[in-house]
Amino acid sequence: MTIAVLGATGMVGSRVIKEASTRGHQVLALSRKPAGESPGNPNVTPVAVDATDPHALREALAGSVSHGAADAVVLTVRTVPVDEEFLVGTTRRVLDIAAQIGARVLVVGGAGALRSPDAPGLLVADNPAYVPAGIRAVAAAGIAQLRTCQSHGDADCVYLSPPALLEPGTRTGRYRRGTDTLLVGADGRSWISAEDLAVAVVDELETPGPDRLITVAHHGER
Repeated sequence: MTIAVLGATGMVGSRVIKEASTRGHQVLALSRKPAGESPGNPNVTPVAVDATDPHALREALAGSVSHGAADAVVLTVRTVPVDEEFLVGTTRRVLDIAAQIGARVLVVGGAGALRSPDAPGLLVADNPAYVPAGIRAVAAAGIAQLRTCQSHGDADCVYLSPPALLEPGTRTGRYRRGTDTLLVGADGRSWISAEDLAVAVVDELETPGPDRLITVAHHGER
């Protein structure tokens, strides 16, 4: 399939591009400055696009002279400092366009939208054991992004929440999959490598599950 990755230069986006292209998918690597991405990889087409420009975004996803339309879109954008308005607006624009062209959307969001494993009535975003006060705004933006996905009646969308810790590491090709509750191991850790998260992203696109909110974690967790 043709997979568009928005946020192509980021930690997750770059690994999704590598995973998808290695499996033989055609990848549209969308970012503001895409020139240095995957040089020489025939399965990857860098596309310069401003996510705040609806016309440019639609042209990038719906196809142009240089590439065809996307069958699926992976949205993995972040801002530092956090910009909830940008995150929600970009998500809505992508969902609108994807619904029009018939593309599936996978949003790589945040862990804050998940339920706490030890207190199901408490979101991770509101649990100081996982989210200190300094990053509460980041967690809140992720929840707003999830609500945007849930309220969009026309788009085929799945929201993937990573565990509490997501960092570069090793690709094992194995992970544990859950739905709306944070996955935590016996050692108290909730984590996954960005490489294995990318595996989970492409797996979900290749074989869609029934859930619209999912999470993954390191395969050793229980």
